[in-house]
Amino acid sequence: MSEKSTILPMVIIGTLFFIFGFVTWLNGSLIPFLNVICDLTEFQSLFVTFAFYIAYTVMALPMSFVLEKMGYKNAMAIGLGIMVIGSLLFIPAALGANYALFLLALFTLGTGLTTLQTASNPYVVLTGPIESAAMRISIMGLINKSAGVLVPLVFTALILSDIPNLLYVELSAADIEALAHRLIVPYLLMAVVLSFLILLIKFSSLPELECHEEHEDKESIFHFPRVILGAAALFFYVGIEVIAGDTIGLYGQSLGVENATALTSYTMAFMVSGYLIGVLFIPKFLSQKTALMGSAIFGILFLLGVAFSSSSSSEVSEILWGWSGIPTLPNSVAFVALLGFANALVWPTIWPLALEGLGKYTAQGSALLIMAIAGGAVLPLLFGKISQLSGDMQFTYLIGVVSYLFIFMYAFKWHKMSSWS
Repeated sequence: MSEKSTILPMVIIGTLFFIFGFVTWLNGSLIPFLNVICDLTEFQSLFVTFAFYIAYTVMALPMSFVLEKMGYKNAMAIGLGIMVIGSLLFIPAALGANYALFLLALFTLGTGLTTLQTASNPYVVLTGPIESAAMRISIMGLINKSAGVLVPLVFTALILSDIPNLLYVELSAADIEALAHRLIVPYLLMAVVLSFLILLIKFSSLPELECHEEHEDKESIFHFPRVILGAAALFFYVGIEVIAGDTIGLYGQSLGVENATALTSYTMAFMVSGYLIGVLFIPKFLSQKTALMGSAIFGILFLLGVAFSSSSSSEVSEILWGWSGIPTLPNSVAFVALLGFANALVWPTIWPLALEGLGKYTAQGSALLIMAIAGGAVLPLLFGKISQLSGDMQFTYLIGVVSYLFIFMYAFKWHKMSSWS
């Protein structure tokens, strides 16, 4: 595609990436909320992320066949339609404060997002030079995580404005029922917006993505090590990204931080700063490989900061934003937020490294990479269980070191593998 012809696809895909961020990072605020209205344990509350992200594992490959049969444009419309159904399921779930129905609604939303992500990410990678794909994905990431910054603030303002700290407020059964009902209007509005986007996709002039390279020496997508290992790296990345974004509220809540449901915004704000670096420096000053290695190193350093810094003093956040008047956080909570900066460029750099030259296997390769989002289901659940058993959430964050070590090795060596032998 010419530079001019990529403008319309990028505008439409950018809109979809905003929706990805809005729906996905709403979970960070939803977890402590459901923790109260459904009376959940810490481990049970993290099934919110499990139900949402496991849809990527279950549905990604089936959705890749939808892409091959119906095309990328139609698949996007189908994904949005599934998300409408998921949004509407929140209404009966809220009416009955029904935890199981909440999980079904989240799984349905995840299924719709699986379809959208499988179709949209290859668009961003392949609508320009492969060397600058991380820059384009970073732009999409800015849009995505801007929604991630916005949604916890909106959620807290619209639903919890008169209840600053759910953990320390005594609620009667009637109060809990009324609190659950506050979810109805936001998710009804989401269904309306998603329906409008279906019309936008269907009646737009969005071109189909064409991939002609054949690879006669490859019999299946599993003969591409860089894709398989890239999917594994994304599994670990999404796991630690969701831990950083979705548990910071629980961790802050356990330390008595006010308005803990809004803490995901701190993590998202640091991700936005990381994406800005990707937009400004890749590929002119930073290669995609170097950016990925740096992300892994910063991630390990910040995890050490979470585990071994104070949970009562706030010098770190004083240095980072004390001048701005933004409320400071305990040091260990600030380091959890800083993980957003370390995570920002992992997704944008792995995708082009893994998809380069796949040709006719692009849809299947994209599906495998999307399946890796299951890391967001598995690793936070593991985090929750270890934290519950140990009684020490702060030290439990160190399990993320494994994730960053794997990502480092993919950047350093494994992305260059052309065969398993």
